[in-house]
Amino acid sequence: MSDWAAIEHAISAATGRAFSIDDRRAALGGDINEAHILGDGERRFFVKTNRPERRDMFEAEAAGLVELRQATLLRVPEPITVDATGELAFIVLEYVPLARPTRESMTRLGEGLAELHGIVATRHGWDRDNTLGPNPQHNARHADWTEFWRENRLAVMLDALAPDYPDVARDGDRLLAVLPDLLSGHKPEASLLHGDLWGGNAGMDEDGRPVIYDPAVYYGDRETDLALTELFGGFSPDFYEAYWGAWPAAAGYREIRRPLYQLHHLLNHARLFGGGYAAQARRVMNQLIARA
Repeated sequence: MSDWAAIEHAISAATGRAFSIDDRRAALGGDINEAHILGDGERRFFVKTNRPERRDMFEAEAAGLVELRQATLLRVPEPITVDATGELAFIVLEYVPLARPTRESMTRLGEGLAELHGIVATRHGWDRDNTLGPNPQHNARHADWTEFWRENRLAVMLDALAPDYPDVARDGDRLLAVLPDLLSGHKPEASLLHGDLWGGNAGMDEDGRPVIYDPAVYYGDRETDLALTELFGGFSPDFYEAYWGAWPAAAGYREIRRPLYQLHHLLNHARLFGGGYAAQARRVMNQLIARA
C-alpha cells in the first residue's frame, strides 16, 4: 500500500465514508512539515506529513486542537485522524479555506481569545507534553506559575542552548536567580493557551469567523499568548483593542512580563535558526536582570 493509499484508508476509516483522492495540491505547511490539500470531488482535507517518528507530535497537535475547540467564538479545525506508515506520519484535519483578515475579523479574534483564556484549570501545564515547532515542550503540572515558567520553559531552553551558546546559558542562570523577584506577586490563573500564537497561526474563514491552528497547547498565564502576538507582528490594533477591552492588561505586563515571555520564543528560535536570536535573547535577559 502506498502512503497516499494509506492516507485514503485512514480518512475512510475515520469518517465512515470511502475517500479516494482525485485532487492533490501542495499547501503551505510551515518549516517543519509537508502539507497537502486532498479532495475527492466532494470533500477536502488538510494533511500534514513528516517522518514516522513524529507521530507523537501529530497526536499531541490533535489533542491540542480538541482542547481548543472548547472555545465558542473561535473556529478551530477538527482533527480527523493521526496515523503512520513505514515511511511517514500524518495528521488529517478539517480543511478550512482562509480569507484575508478584516478589521471585523481581527476584533472577533481579540474577543475570541479573551473567551478562550477564560477557560481555566487548577494548575499550570497540561496532561501531556507537546512541541513548540519541532522542539519538545514540557508541560508537567505546577501549582506555582513562577516554578512552571522557570522549570518547564526557560531552564529547558537554556540547557539545550548551553553547548553551543555558553554565554546565553550564563546570562540565563543569572536571570533564573532573579525570576522570583520579577514575578513577585504575580499569581495568574491557569488559562487555556494556544501556546504559539504568531500571525501565521491565525486567520479568518470565508464567513469572517476567526480561525486558530497549529497550537502548542497548555494552561498558563494568558499574557504569554499576548506577548507572542507582539513579538513577530501580524495582529492589528483592532485585535488588541478588543482583547484588552474585554480583559485589561495587569500592571507589570509591558515592562516585565511581556519581554520575559517573549524570551522563551527567542530562545526557541535561537535553537532553530542560530546566533541572531541568541544575541537578541541575551539583550532581553540583561535588561530584565537590570530591572530586578
